Amino acid sequence: MGTKSNSRLSAVNGQLIKKEFRHIFRDKRAMLILLAMPVVQIILFGFAITNEVKNAQVAVFDPSRDASTTRITERLQASRYFDVVRRLGSAAEADEAFKEGTVSLAVIFGENFDENLWRTGEAAIQLIADATDPNQAATLTGYASSIIADYQQELLQLHSVPFRVTAQVRMLYNPQLQGAYNFVPGVMGMILILICAMMTSIAIVREKETGTMEALLVSPVKPFALIFSKLVPYFALSVVNLATILLLSVYVLNVPVTGSLLGLMMLSLLYIFVSLALGMLISTLVATQVAAMLASGMALMLPVMLLSGMIFPVESMPEILQWLSSIVPARWYINGVKKLMIEGLPVASSMKEFAVLSLMAAAFVAVSIKKFKTRL
Repeated sequence: MGTKSNSRLSAVNGQLIKKEFRHIFRDKRAMLILLAMPVVQIILFGFAITNEVKNAQVAVFDPSRDASTTRITERLQASRYFDVVRRLGSAAEADEAFKEGTVSLAVIFGENFDENLWRTGEAAIQLIADATDPNQAATLTGYASSIIADYQQELLQLHSVPFRVTAQVRMLYNPQLQGAYNFVPGVMGMILILICAMMTSIAIVREKETGTMEALLVSPVKPFALIFSKLVPYFALSVVNLATILLLSVYVLNVPVTGSLLGLMMLSLLYIFVSLALGMLISTLVATQVAAMLASGMALMLPVMLLSGMIFPVESMPEILQWLSSIVPARWYINGVKKLMIEGLPVASSMKEFAVLSLMAAAFVAVSIKKFKTRL
């Protein structure tokens, strides 16, 4: 009897295990979390998380174009850390290149570089870096100085003459290399999108769970008006959050608004609307408040932290991750905040960021209206 009882128990356990497997395989969301999420995480963490700077865009001003300057430029280009993308016509053009956001480092050679090196044994090179990201700026100037030092050592070995090539470093926008100049724009982007998306993501789902959605559906209110009415209160509260963040950044963290305050506010309000619209889109796609919170919190936090340039430079990521980062709203907002708040550039310099965020806002609202179900 004992043997038969054990056999029946084993059979029942086996059936329960098979049932659980079938249940998991039928649940596509569970399968996605169990099998796809680890793959996504290992790829993101493996390629996006790196403090190494690669393929940084460099501008070169070389008035003498002699043998020494040519060799140093070729060594910079040959390095996997740099990509010489622009030749400057004058040293003053370096500031314009930084304002356009097309370079991270400028290499300025002195007049008659090779002649001075052979006649006096000394020559100077100025390295100008965009220090809105102080860690990246220090890394870039360190790499460039190392390449220059290697060339100097090669000259010493070949000619036994005490050549000295001096690298003069200039940090643009943040000469004290204060870390707050880098993380304040990133933290602003992360806080606003997470809070705004989380607030609105549960808006429609809460109506469904509490049963009040039925009363709204039988009313003559159209989906657009309903969605708009959900956004307005949260938009007002988010403006209060924005004011608080800016005041703390300026008066507590000592990060000044060196550019247009009006432009910064306009960009921030547009970004808040994008974040609220994204949260509204999430609320039309999920069925429960828990799912909405997970989607707006956990699912958004990872790409915002890793792909927005908040912590790790986008230029150092593989091309596919750089492409993916372009659909993360926080990336464009952080770029715009750095231009307007840190670099002190005019509003016109952020037109690209304004345009991208406007397109995202329109797309999120349009999809939200289309996905909104007028029937329960």
